[in-house]
Amino acid sequence: MDAQLTRFSKFISLVLRHQPEKYGLTLDDHGWAQISDLIAIANHANVPLTIDVIHQIVGLNDKQRFAISDDGTAIRARQGHSIAVDLELQPLEPPVQLYHGTAERFVASIREQGLLRGARQHVHLSPDVPTALKVGQRHGKAVVLGVASGAMHHDGYRFYRSENGVWLVDAVPVAYLEFR
Repeated sequence: MDAQLTRFSKFISLVLRHQPEKYGLTLDDHGWAQISDLIAIANHANVPLTIDVIHQIVGLNDKQRFAISDDGTAIRARQGHSIAVDLELQPLEPPVQLYHGTAERFVASIREQGLLRGARQHVHLSPDVPTALKVGQRHGKAVVLGVASGAMHHDGYRFYRSENGVWLVDAVPVAYLEFR
């Protein structure tokens, strides 16, 4: 994605995942916003979005962060919200092992507290090491942690998988982490 599309994508993430109210955008209970409303608020904020640009961003985003409704009138973020939305995900048995990419500077805190969701609704886990490494690199020198997701599930933790393959869980206690 080119620099301008990346800028637009970040704006859409901000609005759909974290601050719709700041821009006067209304999301339904499941995180959907009308595309026409998103375009209007973006243009008001000097972000020249169009329907074609939105379709480019949705189609080109390698992480598939956004979904467009079947009727093509609404858009939502697939995960990563710091606001309450019901993504209508059903609990699912995870693979035996999942991974979490983070920056090296966070490892000491994770060793003490485990993985916490912070301001987001869930902790995000990757299905493989390369994906987790890519996630961790966004925040500094990357570290990939193993997560004993099968054992967690056996012990009663609920896992969900978003439409783009990201695994979600409320938290990961230290006992289920493998520090590599």
